[in-house]
Amino acid sequence: MSSENNFTLSSGCVVPVVIETRRGARNVTLRPKTTPNFEIHISKPWITSNAFVMKFLESKRKWIENIFVCAPKKEHLKPDDTIEFLGRIVKLKHEGSLRSNKYLDSDKTTLCVGGGVDMFERRVRDFVKSELLMEIKEIIKTTPKQYWPKHISLRDTTSRWGSCSSNGNISFSWRLAFAPYEVMRYVVMHELAHREHMDHSPEFWACVSKLYGFGVERAKRWLNKNGCELHRYF
Repeated sequence: MSSENNFTLSSGCVVPVVIETRRGARNVTLRPKTTPNFEIHISKPWITSNAFVMKFLESKRKWIENIFVCAPKKEHLKPDDTIEFLGRIVKLKHEGSLRSNKYLDSDKTTLCVGGGVDMFERRVRDFVKSELLMEIKEIIKTTPKQYWPKHISLRDTTSRWGSCSSNGNISFSWRLAFAPYEVMRYVVMHELAHREHMDHSPEFWACVSKLYGFGVERAKRWLNKNGCELHRYF
């Protein structure tokens, strides 16, 4: 692995480029990261030179620039702040004597976070992730079993909201928790449709529409337009 290369944005910001040679890789894959720091991770076949990779990266400058320009400034959470996730507006409280986090009301509008205040953001993040995973599993249960994945995982990705492997495993960006509920649900149905169609053919989109129902195009447009805002926390 090498991190000796850099990519300079038009703003003058220098972004480190990490190039990794992967056994079995057939293509060059770009993965821009905006958190916790700006980086560009690239995987390539062993036969592909770093010089070719950097030239390929330059050819994608417009796309790369857009990702970093749209990356929102991080908002740090503290007690008494309000956060919106899974379609709920939640007031954050802190009680150091608590061993775990818990909602203080049946409407789930107030979350009390336990532990030291120095771990406040981390515990909120972990709670949001666990809530999202449970919600995704409930959504999947509403679909025919033929679409159910073998394994579900959450990741912190920059350039994609979900992925489905040929072996039936599906991963999602945990930041979907901050999207409107129906937008999050759209991504779930999108990835489940890949269990039947590993492409983006007309048949695939028909499957997405069948699983999602009315409003799929509206959810898709929202994500394309506002997706970068889902990275504003943590």
